[in-house]
Amino acid sequence: MKDETRLWLEYAEDNLKSSKILVDSLLFNPSLQNAQQSIEKDMKACMVEKGLKLQKTHSISSLVEILKKENIIIIISEDEIDVIDSIYMVSKYPFGSVLPDFEPDEKICLECIDIAYSQARYTKLSKPVDINK
Repeated sequence: MKDETRLWLEYAEDNLKSSKILVDSLLFNPSLQNAQQSIEKDMKACMVEKGLKLQKTHSISSLVEILKKENIIIIISEDEIDVIDSIYMVSKYPFGSVLPDFEPDEKICLECIDIAYSQARYTKLSKPVDINK
């Protein structure tokens, strides 16, 4: 494994652990941001390892499409992609009335953490992450 890949995976793991700590502290927006970032960094680690040019995007659906075109299998459902892509902007910026009402709660945070954990677990480059540590 490339050193740069390992670094991306370490950052992804840190984001995943942070997401769990933040939801336990009832800090839902930052928990969602970190869950999304964990998934994004796992996917970008795959790109780095395969020698692909990194894309300046936070869109999980875009990253999945890039990886699919390179025959890199990412195990994440369309529904999971939709959830993660839908929470990114609203968890990061207070847009007020620009977007539909969105109040993050523990349930959506735990769902996103579960998706991030699954992504870390099933990314062939990544080792399973124990988010309970």
